[in-house]
Amino acid sequence: MKAMILAAGRGERMRPLTDTTPKPLLVAGGRPLIVWHVERLAAAGFTELVINHAHLGEQLEAALGDGRRWGVRIAWSAEPPGALETAGGIAQALPLLGDAPFLVVNGDIWCDWDFRRARDIALPPRLAHLVMMANPAHHAGGDFALDETRTPAQLMLANGGPTLTYCGIGVFHPRFFADVPRGSVMKLRPLLDAAIPRGLVGGERHAGRWIDVGTPERLAALDRELS
Repeated sequence: MKAMILAAGRGERMRPLTDTTPKPLLVAGGRPLIVWHVERLAAAGFTELVINHAHLGEQLEAALGDGRRWGVRIAWSAEPPGALETAGGIAQALPLLGDAPFLVVNGDIWCDWDFRRARDIALPPRLAHLVMMANPAHHAGGDFALDETRTPAQLMLANGGPTLTYCGIGVFHPRFFADVPRGSVMKLRPLLDAAIPRGLVGGERHAGRWIDVGTPERLAALDRELS
């Protein structure tokens, strides 16, 4: 199984830090955020990684290279200025990802979910599986409901009931992005909103540690924790 790290975002909320440094290269606990991912993916047995980039992408390529120092092979998916959003970026990288299900990880999070679990997630008949968390204070409304009476659990659109937050880790089948034209700008949420009522998206609740490193304050807090 291959893994893709999403690293193309501008990081507007992180400015001015991201004016000169791509967000995934910001440091917490002595190493860049994206290096935490690469190391944990390598430890989990992932040897083929795809990383997209746009803003200051040359710095990412210079920092990580081909991945050999971590025992992995990195393929780079360059995007135009402004990037292609999550769904557009994944669709752009499909030729590098192949025909089998793959793991996707946001480059600007820190999470202790066990990446080895990705290989145990059965796709298809479902085309996506999202890792969900209890809603943090900065995202109290959450994203989706999770019907845990089904095995495996199935995501549901929020209709006023309890919700969870998508933590930026998911397993996807390439067919999930089949209708996204290469080079188009598209967010992930519209695809999920269309697929969830059709029963095509599963999920699970993660009770461990997760931080959306979206602001300088949360980056500083993570740095203190990891240090």
